[in-house]
Amino acid sequence: MLTIISFLFFTALVAIISYQKTRKENLSNVTGYFLAGRSLPWYVIAGSLFLTNISAEQLTGLNANAFRNGANVMAWEATSALTLIVLAFIFLPRFLRSGITTIPQFLERRYGKRMRIISSAIFIYAIVIGFLPFVLYAGAITLGKLFDVSAILGISDYATTWLMVIAIGVIGGLYAVFGGLKAVAVSDTINGVGLLIAGLLIPIVGLYQLGTGDISDGFNILLTDAPERMQAAGLTESSNIPWHGLISGVLIINLFYWCTNQAIVQRTLAAKNLAEGQKGILAAAALKILGVVMLVLPGIIAWHMHQRGMLAIPMKAGSDILNSDMSYPILVREVLPTWLTGFFGAALFGAVLSSFNSGVNSLSTLISLDIYKQLIRPAASDAETVRIGKIFGIATIVICIVIAPFISTAESLYTLMRTIMAVINVPIFAVILMGVLSKRAPALAGYVGLVTGMVFFFISNFILKGNFGLFTVHWLNLVGMNLILMLAVMTVIRYWKPMDKPYVQPDNSAVDIVEWKHARLASWILIFCFMALYIVFSPLGVTSDTGSTAKVIIALTGSMLVFYVLYHLVKTVLLRRNPDNKKVKVQLQSE
Repeated sequence: MLTIISFLFFTALVAIISYQKTRKENLSNVTGYFLAGRSLPWYVIAGSLFLTNISAEQLTGLNANAFRNGANVMAWEATSALTLIVLAFIFLPRFLRSGITTIPQFLERRYGKRMRIISSAIFIYAIVIGFLPFVLYAGAITLGKLFDVSAILGISDYATTWLMVIAIGVIGGLYAVFGGLKAVAVSDTINGVGLLIAGLLIPIVGLYQLGTGDISDGFNILLTDAPERMQAAGLTESSNIPWHGLISGVLIINLFYWCTNQAIVQRTLAAKNLAEGQKGILAAAALKILGVVMLVLPGIIAWHMHQRGMLAIPMKAGSDILNSDMSYPILVREVLPTWLTGFFGAALFGAVLSSFNSGVNSLSTLISLDIYKQLIRPAASDAETVRIGKIFGIATIVICIVIAPFISTAESLYTLMRTIMAVINVPIFAVILMGVLSKRAPALAGYVGLVTGMVFFFISNFILKGNFGLFTVHWLNLVGMNLILMLAVMTVIRYWKPMDKPYVQPDNSAVDIVEWKHARLASWILIFCFMALYIVFSPLGVTSDTGSTAKVIIALTGSMLVFYVLYHLVKTVLLRRNPDNKKVKVQLQSE
């Protein structure tokens, strides 16, 4: 009973606060509904970015990967901080200066109207087929198991999945469809605080139990019993993420996700000004570094507790392989007291809702602004455009609710969805990147590059499986190869058929484009934390008998110097690309 009460209390509290904060908002115009009137402060942006990214699928899935492979999988979290810095300094100033509402709108201004339609269709497909149903399904399974809904209601697991999918879809839809982006962002911020508290409690209590009443003893077990599982960098080819794959694959995928993904970037486009946007983005980057503690460490703790007979992880049906996907929910039920389980469930429920309603809101934005207003009714009023967005939002929710429960029984469909998502991400990013780097790259370069990237990755990864006959390539290295190939093809076209006049980015003056005065200092601190994390948890640090403080300091100093040199190289290239743009000079100058 305490579990249910604490769950309902926190969930209701979020709904009430979100309503109070948004009830006076003007949701009848495009800017008010889709961009929260360009009024979001930094802390709302940070909270919304953090929680939009965190879902039941990631909490359960990344910890399951850590259970199987150790700390190496933290690359997905830690490198997010670096790519968020890129968003803050490279992409966001350009997006805000253009006054765009969607990423395809930016592509239209750079490459033409046809590119906007094509990219919008790709984003819509990715959200409806490759994202939202999985958020619903993963959330339904995790919450159903956490609260043991099937036993409480006396229904089958399949019926429980349907019930939870409908509940998440309907409640998430209420926020996204009727509250607009601000309701989504405000609820994200509150739920983000709850999830951060609840998520950090799991490893703390887990270490306490592993160390039989002493947290430091529990952490010492992680470093002494199987120190290789605490190594951050993949130093062997058998690693889940080898070190070269981190550079050539993970970083690139995260650059797409954090810098050009509509569902993520839309929060930053709603910033009051560039300074607030940068503060929010860099605060979210700090949360991603901290997120390693809640998204990776619990999986490692669960492995050690299982090895010591303190945690019973079941086998997968019909096999002798541990069902690592159950490690996190089982750990939560084992280490948290009953009343806190309800609070954790409410925070997790909020995380699922956040990912779902963020996707719905972004899809409504794409359909109403990039499809309806562009192709069907260019003269549509703001009120009509918003109404169409709501209608398609509701339709999307219904479609995703119908699709989600069948994911478990449609393995081929699941594979197809994941395949399409992997094929489109990097090509979209490469086209946007070329648009930023080159002033004379024509629309043809974008079209050819997009097709080249999709075809190459599909064939090399899903048909050839990375096997090119004479050599085999890790799938993460294929990502890097694909990006280089696309940029090379687009560069050839840029010099073969350059634009007659260089592209000049329009200045919409929608918000103030003045950099946050502490942005660079905050970024260097984040880079330092990132490098310290990888060096400390390496053979130079605490995961080897040969590690020492001196080695950590030397390696950390050297790596920071490398970052400093790279920073100046990038600054020089961008200034040469924009020699007459004083605003860009101001943004890139050293303090």
